[in-house]
Amino acid sequence: MDRRTLLAASATLLATPRLAAAQNQRLLKFVPQSDLGTLDPVWSAAYVTRNHGLMIFDQLYGMDAQYRIQPQMASGHEISDDGLTWTIGLREGLKFHDGAPVLARDCVASIRRWGVRDSIGQALMAATEELSGPDDRTIRFRLKYRFALVAYALGKPGSPVCAIMPERLAQTDPHRQITEMVGSGPFRFRPQDRVAGARVAYERNPDYVPRAGGTTSFTAGPKVAHFDRVEWHVLPDPATAGAALRAGEVDWWESPTYDMLPMLLRDRRLSVSAPDPLGYLGCMRFNQLHPPFDNPAIRRAVLPALSQADFMQAVVGDIRDAWRDGIGVFPPDTPMASQAGLEALTSPRDLTAARRALEAAGYRGERVVLLSASDFPTLKALADVGADLLKKIGFQVDYVAIDWGSMLQRLANTEAPERGGWSVFHTYWSGLDQMNPGVHAFLRGAGRASPSRGAPVSPRIEELRDAWLRAADEAEQQRICAEMQRQAFIDVPYIPLGQSLPRTAHRSDIRDVLTGFALFWNARRA
Repeated sequence: MDRRTLLAASATLLATPRLAAAQNQRLLKFVPQSDLGTLDPVWSAAYVTRNHGLMIFDQLYGMDAQYRIQPQMASGHEISDDGLTWTIGLREGLKFHDGAPVLARDCVASIRRWGVRDSIGQALMAATEELSGPDDRTIRFRLKYRFALVAYALGKPGSPVCAIMPERLAQTDPHRQITEMVGSGPFRFRPQDRVAGARVAYERNPDYVPRAGGTTSFTAGPKVAHFDRVEWHVLPDPATAGAALRAGEVDWWESPTYDMLPMLLRDRRLSVSAPDPLGYLGCMRFNQLHPPFDNPAIRRAVLPALSQADFMQAVVGDIRDAWRDGIGVFPPDTPMASQAGLEALTSPRDLTAARRALEAAGYRGERVVLLSASDFPTLKALADVGADLLKKIGFQVDYVAIDWGSMLQRLANTEAPERGGWSVFHTYWSGLDQMNPGVHAFLRGAGRASPSRGAPVSPRIEELRDAWLRAADEAEQQRICAEMQRQAFIDVPYIPLGQSLPRTAHRSDIRDVLTGFALFWNARRA
């Protein structure tokens, strides 16, 4: 499809149906950060898939804006005196979109499937002797050893989320995607209205029973949907998205590009904010299954020349308060962050030293396939800087630009680069997903058993992570995290590229938008 055809198709989608202003009160039009290439929020860690999933699927626990875990589908829980038995109750009135009641066996099957895919889910299942549903409204964990993070694991909003689905869907192989979107959340998926690459639609679930009492905060508290219909429109470029927002053809643009912000900030009809204080942490991720990045010395050779500021400025531009460098493996200003080992990134940059290190490491000119998300501007900016850096150091770089959905599919390919695999890619993780070793999918060293792409190998990082999960107090956790960060700059499972603080923009008449990421309950039209 050429550009003119795509623009015409987008215009048609936005204009149809042309509703009167009063009729539009219950319709929200949203521009996501990218196309929804994958529907299964357990199979994929993509944030666009997570945001889609949380509309449809609910969680046993939620997280409030102070990062505290609160019961959501759960009515509460009891912990035995020895800490080895967790008994979780389900609140009344929970139903799936097909009308079936939510039962404990649905939750047990959902937890088991998610536990294969998620980093802290794997740790929870390793600590679990038995997971059962002794009756329809009771979930029971019998643990091998104390694991204080049970509720945190089940309720964390980072990808992949523990989405509760019917047992028949949850019994799907965790390494295969589900395609039927039946959850118990506040919105229902409208597969008949989906136009691949252009539109996704949802309708309010009239049978959803919000949690009684409490305050709506992030993914915790009552989830009240005020819009009868939410449409996601994928537009061809930022200029089109910005024009559509200013013209009122869409209501909310999830992630405006930084170069568009001055124009949006000048428009009094719009509200622009930084919704997430933890921001996003850029990452350069290596594939350790194949040469050349199966060699840790070759991975370390990149460190002396890499400047986080170069990556962040390419993404953010001149908006200095929207990025930070000197960032380690945990988000700054959070309990596990430290300066340990950061001289690897903060000492004076030395391209010559990097070239010498690469030669000494034994690089033999292997082709480096670098994947770039052509339709995802912030990721493309990271990839552009990364490709230029690797070329300057001396790598033979094959820059492959593809759309984000296709890139996710290729990242799942474990074959060698010449057989359709890959060598390196750049991405962002939410600060929520790198707050601690329990959720940090890139700070792993379990090889093919690691929960994210690239199969990093580091026995020491795995040992330290296990110690953190069993640590007695926060001081001990912090000591372990400092050692983990030092080890990360030795084994280099990935390289931190800095922190950006993205903005979101919506029409000023859209009120009560929750902080964090794009959530569609609570928001309303004034």
